[in-house]
Amino acid sequence: MHRHDHGRVIIALQGGTMKIVEQSGASEQHVWESGKAYWLPANAPNTMHADVNAGNKPIEVMVVELQKDK
Repeated sequence: MHRHDHGRVIIALQGGTMKIVEQSGASEQHVWESGKAYWLPANAPNTMHADVNAGNKPIEVMVVELQKDK
């Protein structure tokens, strides 16, 4: 489990389906296409999550977290 205090850009180098599992047990899936970039906002205060590859092939992403996103 981890968290992101700032918004971030996910760049899919090798795309796939990522399941984001919250500490509470809630989850959501993101389908990331290779070569595309996606914006994810900062996590809500006092929350954590885990990233789980929901597919059967490796996913490779570059995460750029913005230090000053506000």
